[in-house]
Amino acid sequence: MDRIAEFDRVSIDQFKKDYGEDLKPNDLKDIYFNVVRLPLRSTSGSAGYDFYSTKPIKLAPGETITIPTGLRCKIDDGWFLMLAPRSGLGFKYRLQLDNTIGIIDSDYYGAENEGHIMIRVTNDSKSGKILDLELGTKFAQGIFVPYGITIDDEANDVRTGGFGSTGV
Repeated sequence: MDRIAEFDRVSIDQFKKDYGEDLKPNDLKDIYFNVVRLPLRSTSGSAGYDFYSTKPIKLAPGETITIPTGLRCKIDDGWFLMLAPRSGLGFKYRLQLDNTIGIIDSDYYGAENEGHIMIRVTNDSKSGKILDLELGTKFAQGIFVPYGITIDDEANDVRTGGFGSTGV
């Protein structure tokens, strides 16, 4: 297996900025130091690295939440991190990423937002099921994927911004 990436945390200041809720400083520190976990594979045969929720998730059908993971990922050139809901949650609740799949590029790590991986999900249940996950529960997975470029590729720009900064 190629070892092509490394997860680490964004700064606590970036996490606080992106968390989006007023929390007491001690509550935020508790989440940052005790809930933010580096993604892991559950088994040696697993392709996906599990991401853990830094907020409790309670979504009625049609509701959406953005989860700041507190994480970023240093990825070798020629690879990207593809994000998707955990299979069981997609199957049971039609849990979906709002951008269908997430693509974390190798140059996102150095962005102005420290490359903070944010995951926005929606409960698209057609059967009225409420998704209820406790703080720290596995809810998404990331899979490293190689990619190629065209022979005549001339991309020379350097990323500076965070999410959506390379255009709509």
